[in-house]
Amino acid sequence: MQASRQVAAVVLAVLMVAPTGAFAQGAQAPDARMLAAIVQEHAAQQDANRREIRQALSRPEVRELAGRVGVDVNRAAASIDTLPPSDLAHAADTARQVNQQLDRQLVGGASVTFTTTTIIIILLLVILLIVAIK
Repeated sequence: MQASRQVAAVVLAVLMVAPTGAFAQGAQAPDARMLAAIVQEHAAQQDANRREIRQALSRPEVRELAGRVGVDVNRAAASIDTLPPSDLAHAADTARQVNQQLDRQLVGGASVTFTTTTIIIILLLVILLIVAIK
């Protein structure tokens, strides 16, 4: 009986200590370099998003269409730095689509004809920026 108690005590002690050691190895806090790299990557992505939006807003086609609907592109461009990350990412995706559509149309020749899709995408970008400004 004494031997079985000793065996049970040893088994319980091993079971109590084993998970603690296993979890301690996996639960290390990230070091400063890792955190700095993550922050730097996030900032670089946001800067790339802002560049994409500015590029779309600087296009004459976008400026012309925005002027037709009464949107001040300069004011919209000035507000890009104040967009929250989620709105910035969404506006950048839309700006990428605008840039790609307009680049595809310009490859064929000097004349530009707006397709319905291009106009819708440009208007979506402008509306996103208007909503984000207010």
